[in-house]
Amino acid sequence: MVVQLPVEPLWAKPFTPLTHPAPSFKYYGLEPGTTILAKGHKRFEGKREFPCDVVFERDSKVPMRDGINLRADVFRLPGEQKVPAIICWSPYGKTGTGLQHYDFMAPFSCGIPADKTTGYEKFEAPDPAEWCPRGYAIVNPDARGSFDSEGNAVYWGPQEAEDVYDLIEWVSKQSWCSGNVTMAGNSWLAICQINHVSRCPHPALKCFAPWEALSDPYRDWFGRGGIPEWVKGFKGLINNGFCGYGQVEQATAMVGPHPFFDEYWATKRIPVENIDIPMYCLASYSSMIHPHGSIRTFREAKTPKKWLRIHPTWEWYDMYVEESINDLQRFFDFYLKGIQNGWETDTPKVRLSLLSFSADGSPSRLVKERPETSYPPERVRLEKYFLDASCRKLVRESLEEEVVASYEGRSLTETVDFTIVFDKYTELAGSSRIKLWMSCPDHDNMDVVVQLRKIGRDGRMLAHNNYPVPVSIAELPQVNTVLHVGTQGVLRASHSCTYNASLSRPDEPFYDHDRGEPITPLGKIVSVDIGIWPWGAVFEAGEGVVVRVAGWDMCLPELELVRPREPELGNKGRHFVHCGGKYDSHILLPLM
Repeated sequence: MVVQLPVEPLWAKPFTPLTHPAPSFKYYGLEPGTTILAKGHKRFEGKREFPCDVVFERDSKVPMRDGINLRADVFRLPGEQKVPAIICWSPYGKTGTGLQHYDFMAPFSCGIPADKTTGYEKFEAPDPAEWCPRGYAIVNPDARGSFDSEGNAVYWGPQEAEDVYDLIEWVSKQSWCSGNVTMAGNSWLAICQINHVSRCPHPALKCFAPWEALSDPYRDWFGRGGIPEWVKGFKGLINNGFCGYGQVEQATAMVGPHPFFDEYWATKRIPVENIDIPMYCLASYSSMIHPHGSIRTFREAKTPKKWLRIHPTWEWYDMYVEESINDLQRFFDFYLKGIQNGWETDTPKVRLSLLSFSADGSPSRLVKERPETSYPPERVRLEKYFLDASCRKLVRESLEEEVVASYEGRSLTETVDFTIVFDKYTELAGSSRIKLWMSCPDHDNMDVVVQLRKIGRDGRMLAHNNYPVPVSIAELPQVNTVLHVGTQGVLRASHSCTYNASLSRPDEPFYDHDRGEPITPLGKIVSVDIGIWPWGAVFEAGEGVVVRVAGWDMCLPELELVRPREPELGNKGRHFVHCGGKYDSHILLPLM
């Protein structure tokens, strides 16, 4: 495979020089060598100690096919025993280095006790003190262009897939390696897995565990709904988290010169339908970039040996929960060590969690990882409710007369809300789809955001805390890492013309996003068909759902420092939602 790297203006130098790292970065220098971390060793006071001796091979040089070298840290047991390797790939720093760490990224360190990790773990990755005693080596590389690895940093695509291949080739040939390799980790560490396996899987990779990924960078994140400005603060935070001597691909800025899905974004879309080795997917509802891609990967991968676990917490917290670790080991043991532990016969294909919001006063009970045979469950039915703007409710029958509701499009507070209250216990599981008839007399476009939230018996909108915390939910910071409020769908109305019926599903419209047609004349009433990302919740009688329509991102920011201070989307003037008469504005909810 020949990889053509992009040229200006795709490249720039936002890297922090390693000789003068920023105060928030952690960097311990380039010091190749091998040491023994003795039983009882602690890297820092209060952190986890190693339960046995572990060999630490630091800053090993790994050659790539184009002549550059990456740096990797290896943790393994001493002696002659050959063990499988777990690769944890990302540009975030290989062993407790970088900008991203739990104390900075989430309140209360994401609920992870200080003594649960050693400080040698890579961000979003398994800890060597946990996995080496279980008979595995941990390999933490710095991706191309990050820290002391040579070259220029890239966002996924063919180049990273080849780099992962070359790393697996190197790892599988090491004297300590059994020849069997896997990969693990959250977010970037998961995306790189499906990117590699979908494009050029190495034969030594026997299985993999993408725990919360995305699969289509444009539709899942950079230009979600055809909106280049979507979560631009968080995208900037990620891009500024690189550090190295070269350059970094400016993928976050590419939605400027490339606002439509074009050849550039096509190279980033991951062909997950090619996946044909055993896969253990993880998903949740809490992340604002991972639910859709994780579930798409599970649905479309052609391998029959695939499993999906939807958990009710936050991905970083789940990574270090003992139950999750043991479950992942069963998967790895089966495919990497040949241990006949019943993984394929005893593990449900899908384990489904449904949020209760009980910490915020709901009497309902959490459904945690209930066995299912498919996602969404076969017994789910898409129930149709019409929007009634006269009473702001969801109703079974459309109004005979037209009624209009409106909100200020360029606002960070205004919404139009429609509610339904269930008269019996109800479960919601899957993706929703909403069709809105809308108009704007002041602009030839509309960025429309739709959110689903749970309401309690008192009509109050509820929140779900994502992991254990030492304070009440009312005292928590209003950020998405610790508080989940609901799921969303978004669409730039001018992209409606790119609707692709052949790739759409009953619960999700698909858009090519390859062009846009302004709405003319101003004030024209147009149909906007929006897919709302997968969600799961339980409702007791008297509880319900509120459907919120607005012109702004209603989810909480990942961190306080990326909270929008002013409207970011491209809206102008008021947006009008037309209901009743010939305007059949309605939503399909996946209920059972």
